[in-house]
Amino acid sequence: MPAEPRPMYGTVPGVHPRRPSLAGARGGTAPLAQAIFAAMNASIVRLDTPLEPDVSVPGADRLLAGAPEHRVWNYFTDTTQTFFAGRWSGTRGKWRVRYTENELCVLTAGRVVITSDTGESSAFGPGDAFVVPAGFSGSWEVLEDCAKVYAIFEPRT
Repeated sequence: MPAEPRPMYGTVPGVHPRRPSLAGARGGTAPLAQAIFAAMNASIVRLDTPLEPDVSVPGADRLLAGAPEHRVWNYFTDTTQTFFAGRWSGTRGKWRVRYTENELCVLTAGRVVITSDTGESSAFGPGDAFVVPAGFSGSWEVLEDCAKVYAIFEPRT
C-alpha cells in the first residue's frame, strides 16, 4: 500500500509517511471491516526490507544549525493510525522539536544530543535506547550522521 506524507513527530525531524486508512476508518470503520483489515495485516513486519524513504529537511523556522536532511522509512502503521514503527536517519545539524507523540528510539549509528527547553541535555550513541515523551520541547542535534529504529504512539486528539 503506498504511503502518504504526514507531518510526524509533532514538529520533530520531518515528514513521516502514513499508510492510507480503510475508507471511512477515521470516522469509525465498521468492526467487520477493521477485523478483515487486521487479519490481512497480521504478519510479522521486518524493518529492513527495501522501501523508498521520504526525505525532508527542518523548516527554516526550526533550523538552528547546519543543513540536516532526514530520511524516514515507515514500515508499519496500525489500523487505528496511532502506532508507527520504522527507521529514521539524519545528517549533521540542529533543529527545534516539539513532540505530540511518545517515541521509543534505538540509535543504531551516529551521535545525537537532545536538549530540553529547560537546558537538560542527554547524549546518545549506537545501541542507546530512550523514550521521548509527548510534550517534550527543545532541540535535537546530530553530531555524527545517525540512524535509529523508532516506535511511535500518537494518541488521537
